[in-house]
Amino acid sequence: MTAGLETESTRWIIHDERVVDDTRKTRLHIAKVELPDGVEFEQYVLRCPRAAMVLAVDDQDRVLLMWRHRFIIDRWCWELPGGYVDDEEDIEAAAGRELLEETGWRAERLEELVTYQPMVGIADHECVVYLAEDVTQATDARDPNEAESLAWVPLTEALGMVRSKEIVGAATVTALLALHARRLESRPVS
Repeated sequence: MTAGLETESTRWIIHDERVVDDTRKTRLHIAKVELPDGVEFEQYVLRCPRAAMVLAVDDQDRVLLMWRHRFIIDRWCWELPGGYVDDEEDIEAAAGRELLEETGWRAERLEELVTYQPMVGIADHECVVYLAEDVTQATDARDPNEAESLAWVPLTEALGMVRSKEIVGAATVTALLALHARRLESRPVS
C-alpha cells in the first residue's frame, strides 16, 4: 500500500541535532529542521531506548494487568508489564525478563503482536508488544516498585476499560486493540 508514496518533495530535513540533556534512559535533543517550503525551526526531540511489553493471556481469555501509579499524569492505571530493553539485550528476552520481574509470571513462548512508535512527532521510541498465551506463575515475588497489585481481567472487560478510560497507557491500549483486531481478522467469514 505504501509503494510509490514516498517523495523527497515533502521530506523534512534535519540540518543539526544537539544533545541538551542525557539521562539514564532518555536523551533530550534540539533539532534544527527545515520544512519542504524552506521554513526552518528548532524542535525538541526525545531519543529513547526500545521498550518491550507483554500481553499475557490465559486459557480463560483473561489478560494480566498491573495496577500502578504513574506520577507524570498523577493517575492510577491498569497496564501491561514491560520496560526498556538494555543495551545489547535481545528484545524478546527483555520482554520475558520484564514479565517475570514485574509479575512473577513466566512465558514459555512469546510472539510479536505489534510494534509502534507512541509519539512520532517528538520521540523516537520503538515499542514492541509480545503476546504470551502459555504462562505459568514462577514466583510470588515481584518488584514492589512496579505495581500495587496484579489482576487477570477478561479480555472483553479490558477492552471496555479502554473505552471507559480506565486503561490509558499507549502500550496497553495498542496491545489490546491489536489482539482484538487479530481475532476479528481470523474469524471465519459467514
